[in-house]
Amino acid sequence: MQHRRPRLSRRAKIAAAAVTALAAGASVTVAMAGEEAKKCAAFDTITMGKYYVNNNLWGQDDGTGTQCVWDNSRSGDTISWGTDYSWTSKPGKENAVKSYSGTVLGWHWGWKVDKASTELPIRVGDRKAVRTSWEFAVSSDPGTMNVAYDLWLHSKNTADWQDRPTDEIMVWLNRQGGAGPLGSKVGSVSLGGAMWDIYEGDIGWKVHSFVRRANTTKATLNLDDFTQALVRRKLLSNDKYVSGIESGTEVFRGKGRLDTKSYSVDIG
Repeated sequence: MQHRRPRLSRRAKIAAAAVTALAAGASVTVAMAGEEAKKCAAFDTITMGKYYVNNNLWGQDDGTGTQCVWDNSRSGDTISWGTDYSWTSKPGKENAVKSYSGTVLGWHWGWKVDKASTELPIRVGDRKAVRTSWEFAVSSDPGTMNVAYDLWLHSKNTADWQDRPTDEIMVWLNRQGGAGPLGSKVGSVSLGGAMWDIYEGDIGWKVHSFVRRANTTKATLNLDDFTQALVRRKLLSNDKYVSGIESGTEVFRGKGRLDTKSYSVDIG
């Protein structure tokens, strides 16, 4: 008689693979839900170790459309995730940001995961390295959007949900469809093997934007280099604290997707 091998559920298969990898002494990659289990409600979140993915549709009232996020995999502190979107603008709101779906490490109007695991906040003047690697793909003709880091800073190291930031630092790696930053250009700087234009704006807190002159889909950076570039120009003080580090896409309008192949942040 032929014996049929029992079929395992997806969860059982993942668990079995993890046990096998441990037995072999290999690093374990945790398979996540994937695109078939995408989340599309505003502010839906998916926890991925010390990070979480946030379907942050904060500007949705200025447009009409949808956006979804999903998780692919996690191996240690390296994660893979994605988002797709379709946005049209209401009259007069073509240049308004509709969403910034992305990953969150640390503070984002509060703390969603264990604060200690994030290693944040860190004082700017302490000069701790914030090493990050990000490789991603942007769909063809993705509309007007950017792919950027977003750092939140406070004047104290105990910031919680009720505390507004004093500063926001954006690091634009890629921009499409004529997307531009808030404020005015105040200078330029060479960091991480690339040239960046620096813009300054204010929306109730200071917004400092570094816009890479040439688009990229792969970056390895020390984000402390960017905070120190602002300190040297007296645009940021050493007594501020970096409370949150995000990575994602600001969408103004259009249809497209961002696929993060790998992303990590290592502090200290």
